[in-house]
Amino acid sequence: MNRRTKTAALGLGAALLVTAGATGATGAAGAAGAAGAAASTSTSASTSASASGERQREAAALTGRAKLYRSAGDDIAFSFDAHLAAKDNDDPLKATGTFEWSHYAGGDGAWAKAEVDCLLTGGKVAVVSGVVTDSDLPGAKGKRVGITVHDTGRQDRLGYSWASVGNPVETKDLPKCVGSAPFEKVKKGTGDFTVVPWNPKF
Repeated sequence: MNRRTKTAALGLGAALLVTAGATGATGAAGAAGAAGAAASTSTSASTSASASGERQREAAALTGRAKLYRSAGDDIAFSFDAHLAAKDNDDPLKATGTFEWSHYAGGDGAWAKAEVDCLLTGGKVAVVSGVVTDSDLPGAKGKRVGITVHDTGRQDRLGYSWASVGNPVETKDLPKCVGSAPFEKVKKGTGDFTVVPWNPKF
């Protein structure tokens, strides 16, 4: 793996860019083209019609966009449009939607888009997973990743599966709806995530 490809892989693996020696200025132009475009497709929670003709909220959702805080100035963005229909309340594996993320620093980095294959929410915490369908990082397509979001209402938090299992290209057979503790902080003033809590019928 050459140096540029390695740097891109670490860029997609978020916090690892520092160890690749790419702690320079923010690559804003690249990030705007990827996660910025994804953000425009993010929507608020949708609803479905109930038998009585009234509107019924969906079973669960994770929407919104934001950038992560980095003291070194890295440009890291996440965007979510994940939903579980009311009719699928008993099966989180029927969740639909997409999510995207990007990480650029010093002109290097990468972006990726994944199709949702699981969504679990509890209170204001959501765990979503999906398989990468598009990316400029060689080897990323077809890999599953998981992300955890905590909708605090003030400064949201986020965590991702590759924080502990390595960058997505190197991760094999990650189970659905597996993320990590939401240890990252959203950069103030960049957006907000919204979680619709799931109410399973036990």
